[in-house]
Amino acid sequence: MSLRALFVCAPVALALASCGGARPHTSMRTARIDRARFNQLALRQDLPVFWASDDDDDGEPDPSEIRSLLYYGAPGTDARYAFTEGGAFVRDFDDVLARIEAESRAPAPSDARRALVLAELDHAAPTLVETDVSAMPEAHRAFVGHMVRVGSLVDALYARQAGMDTLRARLDPSDRASASLFRRNWGPACRSSITERDPACSALEGAPHPLVDVYPAAMQGADDSFCAALEARPDAASLVGHFSVIREGEGGALVQVPYHEAYRDLMQPIADELRAAAAAMTDPSESALVAYLVAAATAFETNDWAPADEAWSRMSARNSQWYVRVGPDETYWEPCSLHAGFHLSFARINQGSLVWQDRLTPLRADMEGSLAALVPESYQAREVAFTLPDFIDIVVNAGDDRDAFGATVGQSLPNWGPVSDEGRGRTVAMSNLYTDPDSLARRRAQASSLLASESMAIYSDDQTSGLLSTILHEAGHNLGPSHDYRAPSPTSPAGLTDDEAFGGALASMLEELKAQSCALFFVELLRERGILTDAQAREVYLDAIVWAFGHISRGMYTPTGQRKAYSQLAAVQIGVLLDQGAITWSPEATAADGTHTGAAADGTHTGAFSIDFARLPAAVRELMTTVMRIKATGDRSAAEALATRYVDGDRVPHAAIVERYQGFPQASFVYSVRGL
Repeated sequence: MSLRALFVCAPVALALASCGGARPHTSMRTARIDRARFNQLALRQDLPVFWASDDDDDGEPDPSEIRSLLYYGAPGTDARYAFTEGGAFVRDFDDVLARIEAESRAPAPSDARRALVLAELDHAAPTLVETDVSAMPEAHRAFVGHMVRVGSLVDALYARQAGMDTLRARLDPSDRASASLFRRNWGPACRSSITERDPACSALEGAPHPLVDVYPAAMQGADDSFCAALEARPDAASLVGHFSVIREGEGGALVQVPYHEAYRDLMQPIADELRAAAAAMTDPSESALVAYLVAAATAFETNDWAPADEAWSRMSARNSQWYVRVGPDETYWEPCSLHAGFHLSFARINQGSLVWQDRLTPLRADMEGSLAALVPESYQAREVAFTLPDFIDIVVNAGDDRDAFGATVGQSLPNWGPVSDEGRGRTVAMSNLYTDPDSLARRRAQASSLLASESMAIYSDDQTSGLLSTILHEAGHNLGPSHDYRAPSPTSPAGLTDDEAFGGALASMLEELKAQSCALFFVELLRERGILTDAQAREVYLDAIVWAFGHISRGMYTPTGQRKAYSQLAAVQIGVLLDQGAITWSPEATAADGTHTGAAADGTHTGAFSIDFARLPAAVRELMTTVMRIKATGDRSAAEALATRYVDGDRVPHAAIVERYQGFPQASFVYSVRGL
């Protein structure tokens, strides 16, 4: 079916007044809505449209500048939209413009809840991830079409996991802003840094607390305190599996139910679509991709993910043009960080990764050895054989991969099983995220609002530093004591995994802290080996520090009290570097750019960070040593002490970082595939 026909079939989702043929577009000269605001207003109206650029600088959208977005409407519907035909707008675009212009003139709502919803949506900077497949061979284009459909089906499955299904009927169909928030945020709760802690900010009247589907509703409360009770149960090991849910059985007893039984109605269609994608890919050079698609389809039917991991591990940037990972992997999405969320990462391979793989692969053993040398009494170096990261250009993210704000920029998988245990997993760095001009300008302005001028002078818009930091982070997941490493314990002859030693949420934070500390620690190794110059090393250090500021600005806990792994690791890192004197916070210093929200009347702002690059290698070594010792020994009290000092304490100037960053909208990624 053509895109045009699919658009006609989806007027209910858009609530547009008409469908029709191509026509010249309506001028916006009377409205004069700038491009960024246009996209925010479209988000308010839940419209799958994006104004990508203003190529002719005329202040109004032209057909070549407009993109249709994926994954609007109810998850699983696979509605696709077209606003142009033959180089002109279709009549429906008049309705789009009318709704956007009306929204721009609408008075502020008197309803407090809806005012908060608009504040949440207006703190977003919709950011386009676009792929054009029109010039690809037919087999590849057909394959992409099936994978886009897989993404929609994965959305439906993850929506059920997240508890959306039980709440969707309560949406007011006339309240498009609340519907947009509910769709984008995977439920009614607000997620932006300025609204997520306001309990009244919700897409639904009464602000109901969303209950995830992997635990019985009666077991869950208004916070995550039930997680500790679950972990303390004597039968916890028999109840909790990464690929299962907990249900109430006979007599109210709790039982473990595997995913393929609990979600059979949603997992079988995904299996069918993956097989269709495999059949469509007739390119003989893509045999490794086809083998993975078939294995993943079987896993969705059996809940045995190990064979799919094996097939996936045999794919690489050297034998496929595509990157696909589909299934349940990460656990951060749910309150207890124990059950894996379903997701799809679908991308094209960026061949630039091969250069870094060739440079860094010979250093894997040295990396592992350098970590072990920090704590020889606690950890012995292992033989490591993991594959260094591929660069991938995201086509679509679905399910647990598509966040309301921001996106994962690196990932090492699988987290469990033989492929993980034996270091045969795959690691990727997402090379096309945050690379658009708007994102680059926003990140520079954010950095200059916190850094003193002499430190800001090192800052570069070149993406190489961030990509290398991501590569080293993801390599770090494969090094040192990781998920399945067992720390010695007097209570367990076999030792304790990190989940057992620290509990799910703290274990997740510590693993990410280890990986990001590796991203800092290995910079000096690469400089000593001549892979990085002194100037490049400083740029990588600075990029990682700016990355940490961004995560600290998002707060340390979710509104329900769940740890934010990246935010907390960032606070620990900045805190340790402050204690070591490698970073200095001067309340009286002037930031490089004082024009952000909160600036004084004279255009300056007091309070800035300065970086002593000469001290950084030794300070990072101290940080890495501390993290390695905690992970290798399972020292929960030491881990909690780090959190107490840097996450919950006042050593890190959290308030200043939050205040500076809240003056900027947050990136919220949207997706478009052209040429299907």
